[in-house]
Amino acid sequence: MALSTPVAKRATRAPARPGRQRVRTLLVVAGVALVAHLALRCWTLARGDFYWDDVILIARAGSSDGLGYLFDNHDGHVMPGAFAVVGLLTALAPLSWPVAAASLVLGQAVVSLVVGRLLVLVGGVRPATVAVFVLYLASPMTVPSSVWWAAGLNSLPFVAAAAWVAGDAVLACRAVPPVSLGTLAVRSGIVAAVGMAFFEKAALIGPIALVVAVLCVRREALAGGASTVRAALSRSRVLWGALVGVTAVWAVCFVLLAHPAAGDHSLSQTWALTWRGVTRGVLPALLGGPWSWGRWNPSPPFGVVSTGVVIASTVVVAAVVTAAILLRRGAGLVVLAAVGYVVVAQALVSWNRSSTGTALELAQTLRYLPDSAVVIAIAAVLILSSPTRCALSGPVRRRAGIVGGVVTGAIAVSSVVSTVAFTDSWSDNPTGAYLRTAASSLADVRDTPMFDQALPLEVLLPVAYPDNQISRVFAGLEHRPRFGDWTDRLLVLDPGGRRADGAVTRARAFAAGSGTCARPEVTGPTAIPLDGPLIRWRWTVAVGYCATGDGRIEVRIGDSAPVTVPVRSGLHPLYVQARGSGDTVSVRPLTPGLGVHFSAGQVGEVYDPALLR
Repeated sequence: MALSTPVAKRATRAPARPGRQRVRTLLVVAGVALVAHLALRCWTLARGDFYWDDVILIARAGSSDGLGYLFDNHDGHVMPGAFAVVGLLTALAPLSWPVAAASLVLGQAVVSLVVGRLLVLVGGVRPATVAVFVLYLASPMTVPSSVWWAAGLNSLPFVAAAAWVAGDAVLACRAVPPVSLGTLAVRSGIVAAVGMAFFEKAALIGPIALVVAVLCVRREALAGGASTVRAALSRSRVLWGALVGVTAVWAVCFVLLAHPAAGDHSLSQTWALTWRGVTRGVLPALLGGPWSWGRWNPSPPFGVVSTGVVIASTVVVAAVVTAAILLRRGAGLVVLAAVGYVVVAQALVSWNRSSTGTALELAQTLRYLPDSAVVIAIAAVLILSSPTRCALSGPVRRRAGIVGGVVTGAIAVSSVVSTVAFTDSWSDNPTGAYLRTAASSLADVRDTPMFDQALPLEVLLPVAYPDNQISRVFAGLEHRPRFGDWTDRLLVLDPGGRRADGAVTRARAFAAGSGTCARPEVTGPTAIPLDGPLIRWRWTVAVGYCATGDGRIEVRIGDSAPVTVPVRSGLHPLYVQARGSGDTVSVRPLTPGLGVHFSAGQVGEVYDPALLR
């Protein structure tokens, strides 16, 4: 009986569209929120810099010949789009953080606009839609992945593509789409392909779009719409065919090119990481947390969340979800879809990272949540625009609106506090200062050949070899030395990136030659005996010489490959590097008539003497 009353019938209708003035006001609010969001993101980026994978990608792009590096495997990822951006910006402005940061701001602006479009298509221009958009912009779930260049190059194009295609899917399922279905199919296929070029997780674009479209059609059916889910999907089948085709082509390319990260995987560790990601990542972030961040350099920041905060977040989120299900028709299925996506998305990432040595704090970095933030925003708008189960009087609706505005503002402020705390932790990063100092130091000695060396451990660990070598990281610089296997002045970069005079340890030594500068002992192939054998390693010979003229000689350390070295007339120092083993240093003049006398020397490894003081 109650359902047949006029009041009950009115309660099942979707909210009426606001007037034009109200629409303009809401759009202004959304625009101000977007500008504030981008300003805060710029501030965070201004305090950040290159970090870890950024350096690896720069090294790959700067040291590669041609475009083959676009399809390099990076930690199990196939991301030619991301490599293309790194290569382009490295060529235009090598090691320029402002330029890299600008690309992230641009990407974040595009993502924000596309997500805003999607939310409007799903829920219309209404206060509830704008409130959800504001909370999405402020959400800490989107921060870590959008201020770390390498992570942003993966996640931002993926999220933008997913949001755009989901919006096109909503349009395609309408009874009268604003553009032809063929146009929607073509542009969605292209956008999805672009997203997949940046991140393999973009394979989820199709499923995300399908679920969003189905839930929108279902909501309209609950509100009295004439269309059914089956009819809507049938009408838009050309769109789904395009997405399936693009995803299938991408899947074949991924299988052929990808090399998943080695290591053991564990179901128990996967569950532990997923549980951590949901309870100490997603739940606090829904309320604007975490408000404290820890860091173990060189690892990224992670949210510090107490058990009390987890319990409180769980209770609040559970209460809100329960109220939504009780008050809004169809909310249960929307909640189920959103929770399912968040859990499955975290489980997929956790499985890939589920070796026993993975710290559970990885799940608290929030860097794997930007797509989940969009899905949760869509779910919120779907629920808030769904028909109510009972009629609400005007005063009740007004009070609910006031409460909603206050809650939105409180969570947004809380999110800003969390972002500021994250920024303080994120700024504790020595990479940028090292790169700038090292680039300046290398430019100052551009005419002096240098040996290669690894970056400091706090910038990049040896596990990244060979991309942790300065010859690769600084390959894109115009003003830098030639990195090779000989030099007449031994220079190194200290842990701060400043150049310093290096030295060679004494693993083995050899005596001075029997000749003199006037009568050099080396006029043909000569083996200089060491005072002991060398194991196979990359060794450096340090010796003084005097030559009868300018020319070239060939040097071998044990059984190493020969190193061709130019020598000059007169007395000079010489340092030669080669990988070999044995008990001699062999020398052979290559220039006819050249004679060389060698002083006593030693074989060892290059080091910075200042570090031992």
